Amino acid sequence: MAPVTPPMRSRREDREDTVRRAVSSEVEAAGTATEVAEAEILDEAARRAGAVDDELIALYPDAACALDHDGPFQLLVATVLSAQTTDARVNTVTPELFGRYPDAAALGAARREDLEAILRPLGFHRAKAGHLLGIGQALTERFEGRVPRSREELVSLPGVGRKTANVVLGNAFAQPAITVDTHVGRLSRRLGWTTSKDPLRVEKDIAALWEPWRWTDGCHRLIEHGRRVCSARSPRCGQCALLEAGLCPQVGV
Repeated sequence: MAPVTPPMRSRREDREDTVRRAVSSEVEAAGTATEVAEAEILDEAARRAGAVDDELIALYPDAACALDHDGPFQLLVATVLSAQTTDARVNTVTPELFGRYPDAAALGAARREDLEAILRPLGFHRAKAGHLLGIGQALTERFEGRVPRSREELVSLPGVGRKTANVVLGNAFAQPAITVDTHVGRLSRRLGWTTSKDPLRVEKDIAALWEPWRWTDGCHRLIEHGRRVCSARSPRCGQCALLEAGLCPQVGV
């Protein structure tokens, strides 16, 4: 069988191939340059975000969870109760609550009207009483009375969302977790770390900037700074160490 001779290429086809290869190389180079530039921007943003936390460590070395608790069960219950009220107010009712219902079994067997009476000062006491009854029963029936250590299991409990689960994971079980409350969200936007008001998006944006070891206590420090200096309506920028250090762009202020 006679060999097949490939068709001769024209000079025009050769030139077109050369142009295509050159354009492809330029596009690839441009894409690489863009990726490098974006990585450098992210690295600088992460450096500044870390510097912010370093300043806050110096300001608030003892920042910690403001909810009084002894162990995972009490922290879970207190965090559920903190919805739509302050941690300080929750701390006024939990001594009586935990004195009468020290564990999941006791809480699950409580009389609803008794729970409602204890929780009345917090607001939404009927809904919160229902959540606590459901939590006590679920922990007893499904988890042998213990608070689970995974986010998926935690959010399966009545009244427990991602924020509450992260509080428990970070503070009771020492698993790095970012808690986005109103203070953390507000400061993250003012610092230019995020533009979102969606807690999950804010959580992801902070996670991209901070090393995991900063997550839990770093949020406590942001909360403390939000309470003392960077308030929602009248931020005291003249007293802000972050602004003095050149770390706060005052976005939206």
